[in-house]
Amino acid sequence: MTEIFSDTGIRQLSQMLLSLIFFHTSEYILAIAIHGASNVTLSSLLISKHYALAMLVSLLEYLTEIILFPGLKQHWWVSNFGLIMIIVGEIIRKAAIITAGRSFTHLIKINHEEHHALVTHGVYRLMRHPSYCGFLIWSVGTQVMLCNPVSTVVFTVVVWRFFAQRIPYEEYFLNQFFGVQYLEYAESVASGVPFVN
Repeated sequence: MTEIFSDTGIRQLSQMLLSLIFFHTSEYILAIAIHGASNVTLSSLLISKHYALAMLVSLLEYLTEIILFPGLKQHWWVSNFGLIMIIVGEIIRKAAIITAGRSFTHLIKINHEEHHALVTHGVYRLMRHPSYCGFLIWSVGTQVMLCNPVSTVVFTVVVWRFFAQRIPYEEYFLNQFFGVQYLEYAESVASGVPFVN
């Protein structure tokens, strides 16, 4: 049990907690700044039952492994690489939100609104779905930072599958809204999620 309160345990768990707090509060604050407080709900915190369960399971993996296999958590280069992934994922995601401005929402728009514009500049010049790319890197990075081998694989597969299903659904509506303009953009810019066209 003392391993949890070791320098490694305190460092990694503190970084995880700070990463979660920063990610979710910044998502909420940006949503309010862009759309106004009256147009934002707690859903902009992006905490669902499935997400909370996934984070709880990853914490249980961490606690089990640090007690039974404390050496597994001592790979500093792995943990630091995960921390870099968290930071890079945050930067990509927040750049996407700020660049898209009012065109960015946490829910897929199925009706075209007047202010909804096709954003192809900034980070969108490099990828069509930078917010998804950023979240994928961030979420997997949280598990790499904790040196959680099982959760790293599970998070990678589950988050990738989620976006592999979400992207075609979202792009169906983007094609409806922007027609040829979106098709040309999609042909010249990758999705930002590996192996998802």
